[in-house]
This record gives sequence, C-alpha cells and structure tokens, in this order.
Amino acid sequence: MKGSLLTLGSSTERQRKLMAFGNGIADFRSDTVTRPTPAMRKAMAEAEVGDDVYGEDPEVNLLQDEAAAMVDKEAALFVPSGTMANQIAVGVHTRIGDEVLVARGAHVRQWEASAAQANSGVAIREVGALRGAIDLDELAAYLHRRPDDHIGVYRLLSLENTFNGNLVPIAHMNRAIELAREAGSLVHLDGARLFNAAVAAGVEPSEVAAGTDTVSFCFSKGLGAPVGSVICGTAEAIRQARRIRKRLGGGMRQAGVLAAAARVALGGWRRLEADHRLATDLAVALASVPGVGEIGAVDSNMVLLEQKDLPFGIDTFLAALESERILCGKLSSHVMRIVCHQDVDNADVERLIGVARSLVD
Repeated sequence: MKGSLLTLGSSTERQRKLMAFGNGIADFRSDTVTRPTPAMRKAMAEAEVGDDVYGEDPEVNLLQDEAAAMVDKEAALFVPSGTMANQIAVGVHTRIGDEVLVARGAHVRQWEASAAQANSGVAIREVGALRGAIDLDELAAYLHRRPDDHIGVYRLLSLENTFNGNLVPIAHMNRAIELAREAGSLVHLDGARLFNAAVAAGVEPSEVAAGTDTVSFCFSKGLGAPVGSVICGTAEAIRQARRIRKRLGGGMRQAGVLAAAARVALGGWRRLEADHRLATDLAVALASVPGVGEIGAVDSNMVLLEQKDLPFGIDTFLAALESERILCGKLSSHVMRIVCHQDVDNADVERLIGVARSLVD
C-alpha cells in the first residue's frame, strides 16, 4: 500500500536536503508529514497530564472517550501508532495458529514488518481485491470451508476503508462483514484514514465503523496531529488491548501532551473536505497537461499518476520537482503518489503543475 515514498536517499541525506529546502518546501509525499497547528501547540502546552499507564492522564481519558463516541464503540485506547493499534487488534481477536483474512496488499500484511506473525503467532491469508475492496466470492469461499484439522482457523477478518486514496464502498464493507458474521469470524477495521472515508462517502464516522468488533484510526495522517492512533471496541476488548499495549511497550506515561493535539485534530475532522477538493483540483490540472501521464480516479486526498512509454519517467519528474523544492512519493517504477493535506495549498499545486508543464513543453 505504501510503496517507497521517500525520494531523497538515506535518512541522513533526506534530513540534510530538507533543511536546505527551508520553509518553502511543498511536501506531497504523505499526509504524515504535517506539522502541528498553532491550536495543537497551544493545547499541548496547556495540557493537564497524569500517568496514563495508571489511567490517570485527563487528556488521554478525554480523547479515548471522544474517539469511542465518534465511532459508536464502548471504549478506546490511545496508542503510539497505527501499526501498534492493528497488532493489538490481532492479539485481542486471535490465538496462536489462527489465520487472519485480509485484502491483497493490506497494510497489516505488507507494511508492518510481519508483526502479526512475530507477535501473535498467526498467519495472514490474502484474498483478491480491486482498489482495496476485498473479493466477496473468494472471501466467502475461505470463510465457509468445512472444518478441517489440516488448515488454520479463519478467526479474524481485517478490512480497510481506503486503499491508496480509493474509497472502499460502505455497502461492500458491510457485505464482507455479513459474510464474516455468518461464518462466526470477528472483524477489525484498519481505519487509518477513516475520516477521509467518511468525507468521501458523505457519512458519519460511526457508519464507516458500523458492525466491526474493533476499529483503529490515526490522528497523525490526514487529521494532522503529530503522534498517535486509537483502537476502539467493546469494554472487554479494550481491557485486553491495554494489556497487549503494555506487552508491546506502548505505555506512554504523561501522554496528555500528545492526546491534547489529537483532540484538536479529532474535533476538526471535517476540514478533510478541503484536502479532497485540493486533490481533485490537482488531478484536473494534471490531466490538462498533455503527455504527463494517466491520472487515476480521485476519491479522497490522494492523486496517483501513472507514466508508461513517455519521453520522461517518474524519476525524471520527481527530480525536476525536487529541484523546485516539491516532494512527491514513488509507489513503483511507473506510479507516483501525490497526497494533499493541511500543509499544502493551491499555490503549491500551481508550482507542481508548472513543473509538469515545463517537462512536456
């Protein structure tokens, strides 16, 4: 799902170049690169704190209550990252030797360093998918196999609501959840960009998460907070999740300074509409540049540009952009990803389009 998004060499080289770029950089690599807003910094500075491992941090407790209510779940747990949230969910819902069903290319399978296998002793079974939407017939075939001592138990289905910016239709997710329920399987939603999905589908966040046993989402992607994710579910699931978080080293003590920024981000989730509009405008502008490449459908805040058999390739385009202090992500040898977020604007889009035009003129 993520691909190789950084285009500036080693971490040391990236840091050196980013510092050289100064304040005029337009960073479209990901929505994880955002900086905390003034409102977030103020909230962080003024946050009341306590020891969250003891359950005594006021800001964390408020954030967990607000997050759970947002997706209509009983309880929630603040964790350092989306990867940890997903791995906690796997640990809560499975036993050693189980198999977890996911759509092909799912983050929990492809981008979490085989953590489910290493931490929970489970196998991951990929099911065919189109634009992140799991193949329902293939899913049903796995879920409804007769019990057999020779194969793993499909105890958990893990879904995603967006995939490279593509919205997985709510009705499609609901049908996948129904199939899992019919087979007695549990359901986790890796909702890293759940609020982008809600905006794209024109529904409330609770509708995106409906029917799931647990759901996770990130504060540090489109929502723009500096750190953190949350896992939401039943009170019992979150009780177990807290223990697994401790086992994974995720207890953060006076985490209220982080939770305060996340609360500001959560309260402003509807601003994601602006990111989606900017991505749509960018896609339209790119499509108007003859010979720049093929633009994929835009559902949310991401634009995918595919270049094949052109006078210049992705690497040439990325290098030209970098020379103008514009950064984008590379998904493959011929596909680049451009992500809109709160730290880029129309002027940055115009700069990007200007570089594209200069290459094809």
